Amino acid sequence: MGRQTDGELFLGGSLMNKKIAVIKGDGIGPEIVAEAEKVLNKVAEKYGHTFEYTDVLMGGCAIDATGVPLPQETVDICLKSDSVLLGAVGGAKWDTLPGNLRPEAGLLGIRGALKLFANIRPAKLLAPLADACPLKKEITDSGLDLVIVRELIGGAYFGKRETKTENGVKTASDSMAYSDYEVERICRVAFEMAKKRRGKLHSVDKANVLDSSRLWREVAHKVRDEYPEVEYADILVDNCAMQLVRNPGQFDVLVTENLFGDILSDEASMITGSLGMIPSASLGETSLGLYEPIHGSAPDIAGQNKANPIATILSAAMMMRYSFDMAKEADAVENAVNDVLEEGYRTADIMSEGMKTVSCSEMGTLISEKI
Repeated sequence: MGRQTDGELFLGGSLMNKKIAVIKGDGIGPEIVAEAEKVLNKVAEKYGHTFEYTDVLMGGCAIDATGVPLPQETVDICLKSDSVLLGAVGGAKWDTLPGNLRPEAGLLGIRGALKLFANIRPAKLLAPLADACPLKKEITDSGLDLVIVRELIGGAYFGKRETKTENGVKTASDSMAYSDYEVERICRVAFEMAKKRRGKLHSVDKANVLDSSRLWREVAHKVRDEYPEVEYADILVDNCAMQLVRNPGQFDVLVTENLFGDILSDEASMITGSLGMIPSASLGETSLGLYEPIHGSAPDIAGQNKANPIATILSAAMMMRYSFDMAKEADAVENAVNDVLEEGYRTADIMSEGMKTVSCSEMGTLISEKI
């Protein structure tokens, strides 16, 4: 069923009608998505847009309802939408299922079906949350504001997998394969982003060991020659992991392959204070994108109104910025988040002494009221 909110007060700009496929998912997914919708509805009211939501199934809830983690109906509706907003998928309930039937298979499947090859994960330490950063103050005094551009539909997660037993010995293997075309297109996304930010790009690989990384570096250097205005450097993934906690202020944009990007983006998010604060965008060659918080489904607190909805709300802001070309509206949401944090409101995961604890729904309401 579609759910629609109509804007009543138009404050300038071009009125837009956008169709959003909504995957609430598992665990805390429905709770945090509800707060993102609350904020989107306020944006629609203030700026005169119309957002039409269509709920679709993916993940554990889809397995329970249909037997598969990604029903074809979900793919069809997402392809017809202007964008996709996702909560979270997964949970221990489905951990014993075969890999191709687990909730996470749905996430890999939707990325492939929508041809989303670039995952954009910003990691920024907001001033009100500086005390929540696990690093020493002198390390973060130089700032923490970086973006990880992760290749999303290649590498080990999408390569050939095999588990076999021979002569009583069980072995498993995963293939990490990349083509020059796949590397080139993700590098171009990263160089373009670096141009619009502080003009600095690190390409992360393991070229001293892996053939796939040596190809990655070769192609990255070819693309580099087309962007002389961008300061470029290669960095090995193990060194990058160390430098993120030693001197994160040196980084602006990082580009890397799927597996490395998955790990490094989680590391970067934790030094901002909480996984509950970090949004992400998965993009392809069209304006259709998939927007989701980087954290998991947190089934241990599901249904308790304790989850932090800020990452999902900021994901909705990224959706407006990248898929809907609503930069002003995205700025309004991001500023509202910062204002609420400045006033001392915190969900449990980012709570500190002297602050005011609020629930998931209260945080969503506070942010929407600031728009």
